[in-house]
Amino acid sequence: MKDSATLKQKSGLEPYGLKDVTAHWNLSPEKLQQITVEKNMGKETPNGTLAINTGKFTGRSPQDRFLVKDDYTKDKVWWGNVNKPVSPENFDRLEKEVTKYLSGKEIYVRDGQVCAEPEYRTNIRTVTELPWSSLFVFNMFLRPSEKDLENFKEDWLVLCAPGYVCPDPGDYGIRQGNFSIINFTKKIALVGGSAYTGEIKKGIFSALNLILPVEKNVLPMHCSANVGKYGDTAIFFGLSGTGKTTLSADPDRKLIGDDEHGWTADNTIFNFEGGCYAKVIDLTEEKEPDIFRAIRPGALLENVVFKADGEVDYLNGSITQNTRVSYPIYHIDNIQETLYANNPKNIFFLTCDAFGVLPPVSKLTPGQAAYHFISGYTAKVAGTEAGITEPVPSFSACFGAPFMPLHPTVYGEMLSKKMSDAGVNVWLINTGWSAGPYGVGSRIKLKYTRAMITAILNGELDHVDYEQNPIFGLFMPKYCPGVPTEILDPMNTWLQKGAYIGKAIQLAHSFHLNFEKFANEASKQIMEGGPLIDEHHHLEEHI
Repeated sequence: MKDSATLKQKSGLEPYGLKDVTAHWNLSPEKLQQITVEKNMGKETPNGTLAINTGKFTGRSPQDRFLVKDDYTKDKVWWGNVNKPVSPENFDRLEKEVTKYLSGKEIYVRDGQVCAEPEYRTNIRTVTELPWSSLFVFNMFLRPSEKDLENFKEDWLVLCAPGYVCPDPGDYGIRQGNFSIINFTKKIALVGGSAYTGEIKKGIFSALNLILPVEKNVLPMHCSANVGKYGDTAIFFGLSGTGKTTLSADPDRKLIGDDEHGWTADNTIFNFEGGCYAKVIDLTEEKEPDIFRAIRPGALLENVVFKADGEVDYLNGSITQNTRVSYPIYHIDNIQETLYANNPKNIFFLTCDAFGVLPPVSKLTPGQAAYHFISGYTAKVAGTEAGITEPVPSFSACFGAPFMPLHPTVYGEMLSKKMSDAGVNVWLINTGWSAGPYGVGSRIKLKYTRAMITAILNGELDHVDYEQNPIFGLFMPKYCPGVPTEILDPMNTWLQKGAYIGKAIQLAHSFHLNFEKFANEASKQIMEGGPLIDEHHHLEEHI
């Protein structure tokens, strides 16, 4: 990729209020890496990969994410803990402060796109203070052709100024000096005070999570997706630690993408982005060969620690457990070139149930699918966060609550409709514990989980007998090739059946409690998709 010239006040920046800037436009990854190293902002690993440190923030700051509340958003957004409002006036003032801060500086402008399906392609112009932020954008967004760049006109603008910290946050209606704000009317994502690159990516994808369903009848999904040799597409939802990246990387199937996708009215599944942003804590080539091999020149490592010999110490989480790498998707061999495919056949909801009570595989009805999608369950286990010694249920609506501006039932109803229209099967896969909770039972073997998914993709669970779990109402296959039959019903794996029932009812109750906040907006079919009983009901009625 050839570098565009660096120009003082190149035409196109004046309308943003940027004055006297030295603007570098669309620099190549090699050039951005060279500048980063020369400015002592990062260092190279022995194999030539750039590693940087994001400073104070090594992850997103969800409490400091805001949406501008105006005529466009006020009646659409589900306002609350996740979606916090800021006034248009305060946004305008902060935007002015950020452009004033960037004026007179050396800045990096990148023109990129999101949404691989041509009909939904969206132009994004990103103005960043740091050269490696521009490299991140090169990796994560779609890379326009030279022809597309000639007359590029952005649909959205991202202004990213990690060095600007708001001195008087209360006066601007924000919580502290850093902020990430989305303005749907002006089509601007504003990031200040944080150099964590994920804020750029998630700002744009949060915007798409409102625009696509409201304006385009496209369901946005926080998921990975792949396609088989006969053109059947599979979708994998799951929170961190459930196996989404691992299980969607399949040598017999082409990867469409690993994090953000849309599902169109004509059943196309398309990637929003042009790269991957993967966690690298405890990374080994044996566990995650695709990710390990993608870490090469052009990739960007964040917040990793080096060993004395200069190699990266992937086991070291002393800066953060959230060490990451971004790389363009072409760093992975087995990808779907177009980054979109048709014919969704199977959806997998992955959960790591540390209570050891959910079946390792179950088939969901449309109502159950919507219920479990809106719930977005997994469990935190000891060691993931300070103070956690017992499993704790963790719910994130639509498997991506921090990025969903609309009420979760909007996405749930869309999923149900698309499921029935396309004849898709939805499966709940427990990659967590069996034969007891965390500390007693053991983690379900990865080879068994892979065997379940392979059997489903091959249609081998279409004609087996199922039985219904008496507590959760889930339909469990009585047979699955390559999987010991006794583990398919979790109650069989526990030494004490009463202990299983007690723990299962406890988790069922957690589901019911969590769902109360959605109940007013949920249909009867969705409400009936939840666990059959909780601690207020008697099990005998259902057995």
